[in-house]
Amino acid sequence: MKMHEPIIIIGAGLSGLRAASLLTTQGISCRVLEARERIGGRVLSLEVADRPDLGKFDLGPTWFWPQHEPFITDLVHKLGLQTFLQFNKGKIVTERSLKEPPQQYELPEGAMESSVRFVGGVQALVDALAATLHAGTIELSAQVTSIHQKGDGSLSIEVDGRKEAIKASAVIITVPPRIAAHNITFEPELSSELMMSLLNKPTWMATHAKVIAVYERPFWREQGFSGFATSWVGPLQEIHDASPVEAC
Repeated sequence: MKMHEPIIIIGAGLSGLRAASLLTTQGISCRVLEARERIGGRVLSLEVADRPDLGKFDLGPTWFWPQHEPFITDLVHKLGLQTFLQFNKGKIVTERSLKEPPQQYELPEGAMESSVRFVGGVQALVDALAATLHAGTIELSAQVTSIHQKGDGSLSIEVDGRKEAIKASAVIITVPPRIAAHNITFEPELSSELMMSLLNKPTWMATHAKVIAVYERPFWREQGFSGFATSWVGPLQEIHDASPVEAC
């Protein structure tokens, strides 16, 4: 392995950016290759078209729990990011079947664990991590198609549409395992056991979809509701108050 070559990180989501940030802090050369035209992976915080005053809404991950996630909490503090508590005051609504109307419940104080959100959406965390990297570290529209390890241990990476391969001292794959297994060719081939492990590895929340309904104000709060609802009927299983900090 030739350590003078950079470490190549595949994927510019939170994991890829964090890995690049840690390597950069140690003075280790790295490059991040991202197939999409944006960073963040499954993190995506957007404004409503022509309404930036409403703030940003998370179409991907939204919360973290400081009491259970010390690593992300420590990172948030180190990056100096602003956060606020998820609104959960008031009644909740539960729908159990089509044969009975939804029920309203007033939960006792402390019944729901407090979660925390980012001012500016989770995109603020992504952007803060990217800001710790040297200019040019991240390459967008760079879809890796193959990773080749030669007999001498050297690594080369092929990117879709490029004639020249990228040399690497090591490769860190941060995309979901199934994505890597389906889209990247490995030479020599991975063992059948490892390939099956990649293909069968679940991705958290991969089967879920998210819909954002935007209102001028969180009117439910005025009526004593928390904005949290659950349904065993569907199509929506959970509903949360997704109001940005500007509405809090």
